[in-house]
Amino acid sequence: MLCDPSPPRLSEFDQQVYRAVVKPDHYLRKALEAVPWDDFHEILAPYYCPDKGRPAESPVLMLKLEYLRYHHNLGDRDVINRAQTDMSFRLFLKIPIRWGLPDPSSLCIFRGRLGVKGFRRVFDQVVHHAREHGVVKDRLRLKDATHVIANIAVPTALALVAQTRDKLLAAAEPFASLMVEGERVSLEMLRETTKGLKPEDRLATRVAHLREMLAWVDEVTPPDDAENNRLWQTFLAQRDLAHKILYDQEHPEAGDRTRSTTDPEARRARHGQWYDGYMVDVSMDADSEMITQINVLAANGDEAADSAELIRQEEAAHGNDVQAVSIDGVGFNGPALRELEDPEGLAVNVFTPPSEEKESKIFTPQDFVEDEERKTATCPAGQTSRYRRRDQHDHGWVYQFTRQTCDDCPLLSQCMTHPPEGKYGKAIRKNDYHAEYRRARQKATTAEYAAVRREHPKVERKLGEVMNRHGGRRARYRGRGKVLIQELMACTAANVKRLVRLACAPEATICCQS
Repeated sequence: MLCDPSPPRLSEFDQQVYRAVVKPDHYLRKALEAVPWDDFHEILAPYYCPDKGRPAESPVLMLKLEYLRYHHNLGDRDVINRAQTDMSFRLFLKIPIRWGLPDPSSLCIFRGRLGVKGFRRVFDQVVHHAREHGVVKDRLRLKDATHVIANIAVPTALALVAQTRDKLLAAAEPFASLMVEGERVSLEMLRETTKGLKPEDRLATRVAHLREMLAWVDEVTPPDDAENNRLWQTFLAQRDLAHKILYDQEHPEAGDRTRSTTDPEARRARHGQWYDGYMVDVSMDADSEMITQINVLAANGDEAADSAELIRQEEAAHGNDVQAVSIDGVGFNGPALRELEDPEGLAVNVFTPPSEEKESKIFTPQDFVEDEERKTATCPAGQTSRYRRRDQHDHGWVYQFTRQTCDDCPLLSQCMTHPPEGKYGKAIRKNDYHAEYRRARQKATTAEYAAVRREHPKVERKLGEVMNRHGGRRARYRGRGKVLIQELMACTAANVKRLVRLACAPEATICCQS
């Protein structure tokens, strides 16, 4: 049940102690003034029942404890223990000296109550407050991403299949107890018969066993209350995970492999070195250096496509219109450039380093004229190809000329380094996003581009601050949603710190009643 939103009354003794112990220029005093914390009550109240259950701890108090956790990079128990004796913490929480604090487990319940939507609203509210005071501008966003290491121990393939099998049997037991009992007997026999085999042979037998298990698992009859039955939903999740891991083992070349049964959403990718986990993607205002939007993707996620999603989410939350965005080399991506620059859509001016264009002594695809209506391509010698095939990987059409056409061409030496062999001649690829790539290359030669790229390191420094100072580098939780909650609060801590610095500047205009 939601409690009275007004904070507990501080006695004269409490106020005297705080004045004597906590210096006037203490950071937490400034953080208390820079952000209107009491305004968060309206945002947090909908996540509580207004008239049922036991009286809850103040949601604003819980949010402040979460903020202190990430600002000082503490755990649940650590922040409660420190708030018991640290007068600056108690002043920031606005509680009397003798006031008791909630149990550390209450913070876990609070996070589950708000979920991703609630913490994103908290993050957006801090940015909204900065916008109200003219701190955040819409001139330029700096976008970058970095890695987050998952909270898992990556097993071997043999152990991964074994863990998958065991969890699937445990989840299926309430619905097919006899089948599960039989499988466990078979499993003991399998262990004995494969004890002396090589690891790769043992893996093959366990993959085959998992495949046989799934044949009857897929036929398990759902209960009448399947949609609301938590055990059944757990069973479905484990069944889907088992199918995914079986597919990974049978198709090792497919990629996107599941790395762990404890965090099935974590993936393997390379960021300097190989790692298992996630990727946090942020957009930062170049003028205020405040993070304006954040997403968490799987480690192998599409960072280029997420560029547009970050802008879209920010504009939906604040009703603003971002004018330009600076992205590193991953932004030189045709689909992403088209979506960002679409005048009927986001209409954002994109600055991104183009890939190196190799010099060529022969004709390039740009020297061939494509007629999309007739579905043809004409070479510099005036010859036309009417045969084309789709190249799904490179987003374009490949036009193929015949060998006879190329053999009789007077410009053959300028078109091919070697005479054609076989029955085919020159093949050229016309990319769907040639216009976007050309604009990006032309833009990279301008003084405006150079000025924007000089600002880009700001976001790299900001990401370093979030990762190293506020606990963003290593996931505390498992699952993309929970990792996103962690990163939202880590970025909120960095944003509040930035607001405090801006408020202390001589030209500061931020002044709040808190």
